[in-house]
Amino acid sequence: MIAREGSQSTRDCILVVDDNPESLRFLVDTLETEGMDVLIARSGEATLDLLAEAAPDLILMDALMPGMSGLETTRAIKRNPKTAHIPVIFMTGLTDPEHVIAALETGGVDYVRKPVVVGELLARIRVHLANARASYRSRLALGRAGRSLAAIDPGGGLIWCTPQAESLFQRIDPAWDSTGSALPGGIAPVLTRLLRDPAHGGPVNLTVAGIEIEIALTESDRPDETLFKITEVGEASKVDLLLRQTELTRREAEVLLWVSYGKTNRTVSEILGISPRTVNKHLEQVFRKLGVETRAAATALAVRMLSE
Repeated sequence: MIAREGSQSTRDCILVVDDNPESLRFLVDTLETEGMDVLIARSGEATLDLLAEAAPDLILMDALMPGMSGLETTRAIKRNPKTAHIPVIFMTGLTDPEHVIAALETGGVDYVRKPVVVGELLARIRVHLANARASYRSRLALGRAGRSLAAIDPGGGLIWCTPQAESLFQRIDPAWDSTGSALPGGIAPVLTRLLRDPAHGGPVNLTVAGIEIEIALTESDRPDETLFKITEVGEASKVDLLLRQTELTRREAEVLLWVSYGKTNRTVSEILGISPRTVNKHLEQVFRKLGVETRAAATALAVRMLSE
């Protein structure tokens, strides 16, 4: 499995989607022999249900299935920012180039012909797992660096975002669905204007839902995505305000600020790039220095200090 922060597993996890029991059995045996963990689904609908609960490192997708086809299933996977990063390799018995092109246009990274040649399949899987690891490490590094970045596709749909950007999206629009591809209201029109004039690129300042933000395009190494940075104007000044009125360290003030926004320890840890255990230790110091005993009391004090 692709190494994730806090994860101890080193086995790759492959989801195999195929409605043919014999094909499933063959692929499961092949992959398990190679030391991989295998999940299975026999329909597009079952695939989406499974992905709501599990996060495989790669998906082998039968292109033609009754009901929801592999192509339709992949489109749904790629529309969801939570799963859009998972590489999909199609398996197809069709030789028509137009069918292959249609499969790749849904967001698949590769395809293999049926009947599957084991050596070729394993080689393609290893290549795309390596690419996925590199992409994951890049995004993890961006998150740990505290960068509030997001990527959109040519149609303006959200592909992925760092935890900092996700947190800001949720504050801008509490009803925003983090599993969808839509951006929070008020942001999409600004990005559309920037995309029309890429030479300008921003930054553009605006106020959405009472929050002043700055949006600017930034460089991306992928031709199929546009990267943009979104930050709250004055975020640092709020931390400085807490520092001036307390004996907190900067990190403790940052933790208090995000807690005052109603974020859980785990979410704060993702935003600041530290472990939930470290967040809890900082909170213990915050409570002691503020002379309070509960999270609610600390939040009330923070809100009062920030409003003065």
